[in-house]
Amino acid sequence: MQRYKLTDQEWDLLAPLVPSAVAGRPRVDDRRVINGMVYKIRTGIPWRDLPDRYGPWQTVYTRFRRYALRGVLTQALQQIQAQVDAAGDIDWLVQIDSTIVRAHQHAAATGRKGGCVGRTNRTMRPLADPVEV
Repeated sequence: MQRYKLTDQEWDLLAPLVPSAVAGRPRVDDRRVINGMVYKIRTGIPWRDLPDRYGPWQTVYTRFRRYALRGVLTQALQQIQAQVDAAGDIDWLVQIDSTIVRAHQHAAATGRKGGCVGRTNRTMRPLADPVEV
């Protein structure tokens, strides 16, 4: 199995949820195009850099855009999650740590609307002396 390809088990879950072509010229293989979508999403490459094994990048992009606009991808995710949850094969425990959640550099207070004005790197000092015990 290649790293960014859907497994046979994953494809068996997804295949019935992919819309089929009604009329027109024959479509490129759905599995190959969806594997191209998965590759693009998992690697973060630009559409134009999609490897040739997934077909023309325009085909993969166009199908991805159509599916996204029609909500096909969201519906497929919800249906697969419902199936797997009903079977008890999904664990909803999610852990997030600072290695994957980061604020953008522009998220710092910069003196704009609602932000701090002036120097933002101040030392914290207590307002009153601590009571001696």
